[in-house]
Amino acid sequence: MEKIKRLFLVFAAGSFFTVSSFSPGIAKDPAPPKKTPELLNRGKKIFEQICAPCHGSKGDGKGPAGAVLNPPPTDFQKPLKEWPNTKGNLEKIFEVISRGIPNSSMVAWTQYSEQERWALAYTVMEFAARSAGKAKK
Repeated sequence: MEKIKRLFLVFAAGSFFTVSSFSPGIAKDPAPPKKTPELLNRGKKIFEQICAPCHGSKGDGKGPAGAVLNPPPTDFQKPLKEWPNTKGNLEKIFEVISRGIPNSSMVAWTQYSEQERWALAYTVMEFAARSAGKAKK
């Protein structure tokens, strides 16, 4: 019986380390790539495909699907410090895109490459930058 317990523990520990070391699409401490026009263009295209239905094409949180979600989608036009889960922190935005938000409709987008998820992070921050620019005028 003792031998079976040890075998089980070895198997369980090995399974844990195997699964945790192969988390799909999520790097441990990813470094953001340089923000370039190409990266932003890629992010805008992906945003229109997967984010706009909830967050709206203007990033205002008023997409057609977002109207029925609770909690509602983030309004990216608000000042960065008012964003509920990230406070506009680029790395936290990337993490939310990569892992989703528990108990919400925000899912993990691990089917997109790390580069594409960074493109999305930069893209959503652009909504707040544009909104702040309009407020100053």
